[in-house]
Amino acid sequence: MTGTTDSTGASSATGATGASGGADAAGPDAAARQPRDLVAEVAAGFEELYGAAPAGVWAAPGRVNLIGEYTDFNEGFVLPLALPHTAVAAVSPRTDGVLRLHSADIDAPLVELRLDELRPLSDGGWAAYPAGVVWALRRAGHTAVTGADLHLASTVPTGAGLSSSAALEVVTALALDGLFELGLSGPESARLAQRAENDFVGVPCGIMDQMASACATEGHLLHLDCRDLAVRQIPFDLAAEGLMLLVVDTRVQHALGDGAYAERRAGCEEGARLLGVPFLRDLPYAELPDALEKLADEKVRRYVRHVVGDDHRVERVIGLLDAGEVRAIGPVLTEGHHSLRDDLRISCPELDLAVAAANEAGALGARMTGGGFGGSAVVLVEEAAAPAVTEAIRTAFAGASFTAPRVFPAVAAEGARRVR
Repeated sequence: MTGTTDSTGASSATGATGASGGADAAGPDAAARQPRDLVAEVAAGFEELYGAAPAGVWAAPGRVNLIGEYTDFNEGFVLPLALPHTAVAAVSPRTDGVLRLHSADIDAPLVELRLDELRPLSDGGWAAYPAGVVWALRRAGHTAVTGADLHLASTVPTGAGLSSSAALEVVTALALDGLFELGLSGPESARLAQRAENDFVGVPCGIMDQMASACATEGHLLHLDCRDLAVRQIPFDLAAEGLMLLVVDTRVQHALGDGAYAERRAGCEEGARLLGVPFLRDLPYAELPDALEKLADEKVRRYVRHVVGDDHRVERVIGLLDAGEVRAIGPVLTEGHHSLRDDLRISCPELDLAVAAANEAGALGARMTGGGFGGSAVVLVEEAAAPAVTEAIRTAFAGASFTAPRVFPAVAAEGARRVR
């Protein structure tokens, strides 16, 4: 596929930035729409477009990651939660080997493709994501997929590090699984969605985003072991504690496909090779100081320190949550940001300012989240302090002449599901 990619990997080859066309494509409040608002809209749009009601409507959420960054492709641990923001797809099956795709959020004509002509890295723009899922399904032996009509819309902001592409991939996999009775589990759907992004679109992402979208449950964090995809649902009811998790979308978009992400992945793999372990998750945290002394390459040393440290931070956060010490996770979040900024070096001035301004205004902790180089930060605050912290962030951005950030609460929502 040609063209650049945004923070979710969404291609701009055709001038689009993902299925939603960017959060502002439907106005500044697009990301605040509730998923249920989209269901009737997408179903009606499908019928207008294709001349018949859809066979069904499915939804898959974006995600925000609380802690554990760049650990997934190192077969480590992550702790994301699903967001209320979703990609919604109205879908009907076809039997003629044709795939038709349309997004309500992009001013572009319907895309028509033949299944037997799908090729990795083809110039498909945003449509490469659902097309890549079909390609991955058929390569995995699911030849029962004989074509489909899809009409999509999304409230997941693109370019914000909130996994708009994974939501698009997972909702496509879920819909086709339902339509063609493929019998896929949530992890199987996530693996196929990841394969679409890795091998069809060309972004070497790990499995976290797709697993969070496919397998998260309402009111919980998803503790995921990225080696065997074992999951534990961790209760996460901040409101009951008088707390709130804010997402600060800096509105700085980045490109995971521009080489920086792949370079860090390669550096992590080189670190594991030099240390004689299969993946960095196999290096015990207690052995990290000795391991770092063995690495002559300063850049590889930094990457190793971050990944092994962030795996340990996931464990610390889970221990604190299990002990009911929710407020105590705040400093661990801030510590994680410093590692992402100084060791992995994937932050940016806007993210650093959001974290600093939030903490100076009384937040319990904050860090950037997602692939970096832009995107979003998460901020843990006392619920009563949320307005003041939000205002402090906005004031700081204005003072630095940065684009005004979008700030909204993150509530642990339901994962992918059929909605009609």
